Amino acid sequence: MTVARPETRQPLPAVDVTLPEWAAVRKVRLRVEVVRSGTGRLATFAGAAAAAVGLFTGDFSGAALLATAALSCVGVGALRLWKPDGHQRLTATVLYLVPGASLAALLVAERIVPGIHPGEALALLVWTVGTLVARPARLARRLLSPPPAPKPALPAVVPQVVCDHPAARWWAHTVAVKDGPGPDTALQDIERTGETAMRAIIRSTIPGKPVPNISVKDLSALMDVPEDHIHIGPVPGRGAGVRLLQVGQPDEDHSAATVWANHIAPEAMPRTTLTSVRSGRPAAGPDEEG
Repeated sequence: MTVARPETRQPLPAVDVTLPEWAAVRKVRLRVEVVRSGTGRLATFAGAAAAAVGLFTGDFSGAALLATAALSCVGVGALRLWKPDGHQRLTATVLYLVPGASLAALLVAERIVPGIHPGEALALLVWTVGTLVARPARLARRLLSPPPAPKPALPAVVPQVVCDHPAARWWAHTVAVKDGPGPDTALQDIERTGETAMRAIIRSTIPGKPVPNISVKDLSALMDVPEDHIHIGPVPGRGAGVRLLQVGQPDEDHSAATVWANHIAPEAMPRTTLTSVRSGRPAAGPDEEG
C-alpha cells in the first residue's frame, strides 16, 4: 500500500494594499480629532476645577480621585484598542497616564495637608498650564501611530539633447539644467562660422513657452569667452520660442564676390555686382592660330 504525502503549499506572498484617502473619510477623521481634542480639554478643566475645590474642602476628593482613575483607564484602553500594534506602546501608555496620575497626587496632597497651601496652588497652576500646552494624550496617540512612509524619490531629470553635436551636449548638461543660465532650452542648428566662432539656435523645450532671458555674463563665465563676443538675439521670421546665439568673431569671407563688393566696386566700378567668375587660360585668338 502506498501512502501519498500531503503536498506542502507555499505561503502566499504578502501584499500591501493602500486604501485611497477619500474626502469623506478625511472629513470624518478631522471631526473625530476635533471631538477628541475638545473632550481632552474639557477633562482638563474639570480636573483643575476639582483640584481647586480641594484646596478649600476635601469632601469631593474621593469622588474626584475615582473619576480621574476611571477616565484615565478608559482613555488608555481606547488608546490601546485604537492602535494595538503601534510602536513605543509603553512610552505612549505612560505618557497618557501622566496627567491623571499627577492630578491624583495633587488631590491626595490636598487631602493630607489641611487648609490652603501656596505650594498646592502653585502645583495646580503648573498642572493646568502644562496639560493644556503639552497635551500628553495627543502626543501619546502620535507615538502609537506608525512613522510616515518615506517620500518616493523623484526621477532624475535627464537633460534633453536634440542633436549629437558636442556643443549641444555641453549646453544640455551645463546651461539647460535647473540652476543653469538657460533652463528648459536646447541648442540646435549649430554652424561653425570661423576658427573660434559659431552660431546656433536656442530653442525652448516647453511648447508654447518663450526662451528665458539668458545672461550673457553667465555664458561668458561658463565658456571663458569675452562678453562682447557673445550675442543673443531674435531669429528673423521666427517667434520668441527660438533665439539666435552667436559666439566669437566670424572669419571674413574671401570669395571673389565679397572681395569685389567690399574692395573693388566702391572705388573702381560703383553700383556693380560680380555675378560669375571663370577661371583658366583664355582661348587662343585668330592671330595665334596660324
